[in-house]
Amino acid sequence: MSYRHPSKDIMELDGTLLRGKTICLCLTGSVAIISAPIIARELMRKGAEVIAVMTKAATELISPSLFHWATGNYVISNLSGAVEHVYLAGERPKMVGRADLILVCPATANTISKIACGIDDTPVTTVVTTAFGSGIPIIVVPAMHESMFRHEILTENSKKLRKYGVEILGPRISEGKAKIARIDNIIDRVIDLLVAKKDLHGMKVLVTAGPTREPIDTVRFVSNRSSGKQGIEIAKECSARGADVLLINGKSTENPPDYLNVINVTTTQDFIDTVKKELTENKYNIFICAAAISDYSPKECIKGKISSDDVDELQINMALTPKIINEARKVDNDILIVAFKAETNISRSELIDRAFSRLNKSKVDLIVANDIGRDDIGFESIDNEVYIINKEKHVIHIPKHSKRYIASKLVDTILENYRIRDL
Repeated sequence: MSYRHPSKDIMELDGTLLRGKTICLCLTGSVAIISAPIIARELMRKGAEVIAVMTKAATELISPSLFHWATGNYVISNLSGAVEHVYLAGERPKMVGRADLILVCPATANTISKIACGIDDTPVTTVVTTAFGSGIPIIVVPAMHESMFRHEILTENSKKLRKYGVEILGPRISEGKAKIARIDNIIDRVIDLLVAKKDLHGMKVLVTAGPTREPIDTVRFVSNRSSGKQGIEIAKECSARGADVLLINGKSTENPPDYLNVINVTTTQDFIDTVKKELTENKYNIFICAAAISDYSPKECIKGKISSDDVDELQINMALTPKIINEARKVDNDILIVAFKAETNISRSELIDRAFSRLNKSKVDLIVANDIGRDDIGFESIDNEVYIINKEKHVIHIPKHSKRYIASKLVDTILENYRIRDL
């Protein structure tokens, strides 16, 4: 009777994105190793087989038995006559057990520099060197004290690894530590490298996300409930598919991943100034305006705090703000522009009609319409449901799904329209 480790009962509980993929989780002697069992289990929930490889220093922090339990697979902590490094990462036909990706997480300064210098004196460094030779993608996730991370030689070694195609993810600098990247970012990048298409390679994409804040006085402002998640997911999807992405991010409650290039802004005017500057100084192929820009802004901002002791009734004069998509079109007549149109509690036909009217008025190429009056989609929700409308008023309906799924389908449509436009 065949034996299946009980820990594998969680396989594919969170989807099948990584079904059929084997990930070699290489563990080194950083205290951030306490996060590694969680990372392994999250990868398994998306369908991946995870095989742990540990340095001696790693085994002194956490027992290999824990990773045997976490992954349901035997742990490699010594290389033997079974030539485990070749089995995992050697250049040979795809067989059960051969890794599709090497994830060095956490990676110490010691291990990063050894990899960069081709030193193979641990199971981890030997597996990574073997993967280099066979073209298996490698992600390195640093974790160490901040002063170690700032070491100029480590900086040069990290640059060297990037030059040879290694993805360096993170770290997060906090409390004097170079901390391991967020777990969701690590999972996202694994999926990006293993699953995402690379059909945006060589293209530059500008994305906006999040709400604006329009000041009333020094402490008060007008804003909206946008989390910024949909725009951030679009930026992540474009990056995963090979684009050079810049995200202009408002006051989002969702945090963009560390690997994205981000410019943070606050007001509508900040958005406009930054978009115009980018489109003037750089040639972008696509502009996706997913930010929830305020339609109105106070005519003046009062210096200091308006005192509630002195003012019984506050009246604020608001002025219409310029449309960023209009300003973008003035700067670049060739760029493909994707706008968003949010409405509340209206019929499907009216939602589409209003969006199509905005598309024509602002001379954009595509517009994405959604109803933010529903609690289960749109603002502050993990899901969305959208209608994508083009210049011919052809409508693509993407039913309720995760915002990353929506982003994927939207990018498919954008790319199709980009190619048709250039015929």
